[in-house]
Amino acid sequence: MTVSAVVPVLNDAGSLRRLIADLRADPSLEIVVIDGGSDDDSDAVAQTADRAGVSERGRGRQLRAGAALASGDWLWFLHADTRISPAALAALKALGTTPAWGFFVVRLDSPRAALRVVETAMNWRTAATGIATGDHGIFVHRRLLDAIGGVPEQALLEDVEMCKRLRRLAKPLRCRTRIETSARRWEQHGIVATVITMWQLRLRYFLGADPELLALRYYQSGTEP
Repeated sequence: MTVSAVVPVLNDAGSLRRLIADLRADPSLEIVVIDGGSDDDSDAVAQTADRAGVSERGRGRQLRAGAALASGDWLWFLHADTRISPAALAALKALGTTPAWGFFVVRLDSPRAALRVVETAMNWRTAATGIATGDHGIFVHRRLLDAIGGVPEQALLEDVEMCKRLRRLAKPLRCRTRIETSARRWEQHGIVATVITMWQLRLRYFLGADPELLALRYYQSGTEP
């Protein structure tokens, strides 16, 4: 099996550098970075990946561009501020060749007790619904991704929409090996405010709201993607 890690970035130079170092623990894994117009050193760091490209800003657009550039049978969509352990790499490589999709259990990189509650709720939600967000490191076999038309090219919640479509084809695999993601959203903008904002956006989306309009609300709220 061949695996390509696809990472969209926007002013994530420091985080991207650490993530690439984590991923290099598996020399067989292809690293693909798609920049959405950074004005820091993200582009220079991206050049240390196996493949680097640019696209219009927006995770959906960037992930779609990365999937087109990647050569792997499996695509692993990661946020730049994710940290990956050797155990997570091993769990992914153990998937084999049968087409499937799924996600990891997540841990927030903060010692705060309140954020233990948040991460537990995130993990319970994904286990119960089969719908994950990008923090959970969604992985998918290319055949299944092609079957749903690729990564949804929408301004927001492309990860939720992708899981909804994949869920119609197969039940997701849930890797219990944890990956770590940044707690900066909750710490910078407040735990309660961030949780409320994200749940409002998801609820409005499930009720049929336009992702473009939701994206405007998302960025106006000041909550980092």
